[in-house]
Amino acid sequence: QVQLVESGGGLVQPGGSLRLSCAASGNIFRIYDMGWYRQYPGKQRELVAGVTRDGKTNYKDSVKGRFAISRDNAKNMTYLQMNSLKPEDTAVYYCHVALTGYRVVGIQYFWGQGTQVTVSS
Repeated sequence: QVQLVESGGGLVQPGGSLRLSCAASGNIFRIYDMGWYRQYPGKQRELVAGVTRDGKTNYKDSVKGRFAISRDNAKNMTYLQMNSLKPEDTAVYYCHVALTGYRVVGIQYFWGQGTQVTVSS
């Protein structure tokens, strides 16, 4: 089994910054895509940012230039640096990974437990 543990959420004023972290552990052979999603109440999760194993990134248009995703393959971690935060960034943020495990066939997908980000004055 694989566990994803997120940290770094919280309350921040508009214009402020937060850095989310996600640590993956367990039966991991190789992690492929890693990403951050967010979910508003009553809405489906939406992709905020993604990063491939070789470092290619993609972002939701509304966060381009403000958010930056990165990863550390040696530590099985991904990070989301969020700057110039706006009230509309308030949501629960989830880490998501695609990986292969030892003695497991095929790619598996896992979600973190979610971390609340609140942007308010």
